[in-house]
Amino acid sequence: MKTFKILVASFLVVAIFSAGCKTMNKSQKGAVIGTAGGAAVGAVIGKAAGNTAMGAIIGAAAGGVTGAVIGHQMDKQAEEMKKAIPDAEVVRVAEGIVIEFNSKILFGFDQSGLTTDARTNLDKLLAILQKYPDTNIEVQGHTDSKGTTNYNQKLSEERASTVSYYLSGKGITTSRLTIIGFGETLPRYTNDTEDGQSQNRRVDFLISANEKMKAEAAKEAERNGGK
Repeated sequence: MKTFKILVASFLVVAIFSAGCKTMNKSQKGAVIGTAGGAAVGAVIGKAAGNTAMGAIIGAAAGGVTGAVIGHQMDKQAEEMKKAIPDAEVVRVAEGIVIEFNSKILFGFDQSGLTTDARTNLDKLLAILQKYPDTNIEVQGHTDSKGTTNYNQKLSEERASTVSYYLSGKGITTSRLTIIGFGETLPRYTNDTEDGQSQNRRVDFLISANEKMKAEAAKEAERNGGK
């Protein structure tokens, strides 16, 4: 199971920096990762898990007690997302959240236009994004390996753009949103089966703290005697 592999990669790197700390919660693990190396650790995990989203979130971690405060806030958001959007995969890592929507939820085959079900599911996510405005949202588009490399790259960008435009049209400020297309270069599932190809036609969301959240978390950490 790919999610399991991703989580294993994350915790293996955490273990390197926190040997013996087996009782730490997710927020504390986020603090350790941030303190231990930020972008370098993120690159290791991203490569090991085949997940650039996860690596990017860890690379942007504030770390320390500030990171623990952010992690606690992200725990709450992630739980709400899991309950609100059971058809999506929501993974908490370090100081952020990775959300995966595949084409079965968002797009028809070889399409970048949103389906009716897609709008319903995005509206559920939208409600939570609006509730917690102090986050950055990166939208990543992906495709399967059918078609040419150039075509798939363009399609992945169109999918990410479509989702981003939908969110901004519903009130998410554009300053929170960035988009990136990876084409067929980052399959999370096998492209040897129709089911695997379908799951690779996906959009991932990276939810991370913006500068305001980081500043407020740093103040809270200081009030609590941390750094």
